[in-house]
Amino acid sequence: MRLFRRGESASTLDLLVVGLGNPGPEYERTRHNAGWLVLEELARRHDGSWRSKFSGSLAEVRIGDLRLGLLKPETYMNESGRSAGAAARFFKVEPEQLLVVHDDVDLEAGRLQARAGGGLAGHNGLRSLAQHLGSQDFSRLRVGVGRPARGDRRPVADWVLSPFAPEDDAEALIARGADAVETIARDGLEDAQQRYN
Repeated sequence: MRLFRRGESASTLDLLVVGLGNPGPEYERTRHNAGWLVLEELARRHDGSWRSKFSGSLAEVRIGDLRLGLLKPETYMNESGRSAGAAARFFKVEPEQLLVVHDDVDLEAGRLQARAGGGLAGHNGLRSLAQHLGSQDFSRLRVGVGRPARGDRRPVADWVLSPFAPEDDAEALIARGADAVETIARDGLEDAQQRYN
């Protein structure tokens, strides 16, 4: 089953992909920026160039005959919805044409999970998106970053704001995340769930 059917929407995009992260060099390669890293990989693969738009960075790419908007909100995580909401309104994107890529501490490191809708799991970026979009029905690609290991006394907030460890194999995880977004765009959410969840 496709995520959506062509011709049903007034939108100029087939899919708006929002990657969650924080701006600034100190956050660049951190676990919390997994969403941004996946979008940067997609832009690299499909020759997307970034421009400032919607209080963020936007790249438009083609995957076959599909047109995707890649948005990295630069409002800091807690205000991501302000940027995503503006882009969704501009492109006339319905919640089911929106995919949010974000880090998830409740998923073990290295795992991916695609899902339609769902809760906010205490994620401030997701909470902001739901608030500004007026819906929680957008699809998500959860990128597992795990939690601090036993004996690691860091609070979860410090854990997600720290860089990926070498054993996390961030490059492979980010590449698989980009593969999953391509699958969702081309073949739909259910195919991606069977392949990556």
